[in-house]
Amino acid sequence: MRDCVVIKWGGSLITDKEKMCIPDMDTISSLSVVMKQCVDEGLDIILVHGAGSFGHLRAKHWRLNEGLLDTEDFTNQSDCSSQKEAVSIVRNEMLTLNKFIYDSLEFNGLKTSVKPPHNWARNTGSGFDGDISKVFFDYQDSLCVTFGDVVDCDGVKSFGILSGDDLVVRICKEIPNVKRLVFAIGGVDGILRRPPEDLKDDDLIELWSPNMKFEGLHNTEIDVTGGIGLKAARGAEVAKMGIEVLIVNGSYPQRVFDACNGKEVLGTKIVA
Repeated sequence: MRDCVVIKWGGSLITDKEKMCIPDMDTISSLSVVMKQCVDEGLDIILVHGAGSFGHLRAKHWRLNEGLLDTEDFTNQSDCSSQKEAVSIVRNEMLTLNKFIYDSLEFNGLKTSVKPPHNWARNTGSGFDGDISKVFFDYQDSLCVTFGDVVDCDGVKSFGILSGDDLVVRICKEIPNVKRLVFAIGGVDGILRRPPEDLKDDDLIELWSPNMKFEGLHNTEIDVTGGIGLKAARGAEVAKMGIEVLIVNGSYPQRVFDACNGKEVLGTKIVA
């Protein structure tokens, strides 16, 4: 059985997070080349990608991470006038972003299978309801792709945001031959001791465990998931399973390739 690598492309890496629904096609193209190289090296790849400007901006405005709210305290957008309408629009925006990624992977000769979470997952957090082994049945025959999404939820909440960082935990747990998990993020080399604007030469944390504090970048103005803190926490959950976990700067394709192949690379290794 071939080794499997789960890789998460951060939303801020593959989109312009400050402008609604603008993909970074140069980065998507370069990362797609890396995915092809990894498959050619004999790896099975499961790709999870974030939302960036295709989900976070609108989801933040309509507070979709909080579920259905009994309030009229929202400012209508030109194309959206309710939370329920926003749910549908965000799902479609995520499918649009995913199509850019799918097309790029297919252009590089990769057979690609897309798994939109709103079609098969329910509830949020890493304990969400969904049959990973059934949904990703074809991961050894194709490059499977899924993403952070708005999913239906039980009870009065009605809906919520299932983060890609929660998806990777379950995939790593339930796919039998996962060797490593790689977070490819934008703008920084890994987990930092202080925010990027205050960065010093030795502030990259090369080996991180849950008892260590840090002050990573998390743009609460637009982000409706947990930023680098959630990646660290979920990475530690995966590390407990005996799976290697790395956070690297996805703007450097060679680092992503090396991380996926278990080579020494600049970044942060997460241990339980």
